[in-house]
Amino acid sequence: MWRRGRVAPENMTDDQYDAYTIADWLRLADQDGRLQLALHPPLTPPERAVAEVEGWILGVGSAVAPNEFC
Repeated sequence: MWRRGRVAPENMTDDQYDAYTIADWLRLADQDGRLQLALHPPLTPPERAVAEVEGWILGVGSAVAPNEFC
């Protein structure tokens, strides 16, 4: 989504460039405060319930990783 219309540099595969683009967005978002909002979005109660199950990998809500139940 963020690299739409851009071509990967010659020394990167498409997958590498996707990872680079995401990492660069995370870096910039951390610097200007957008990352906190992205990781703690305003959610409705039903959305929060889903995020607590599905969003654990990003730290959304108070979710617990599935393997922590073992």
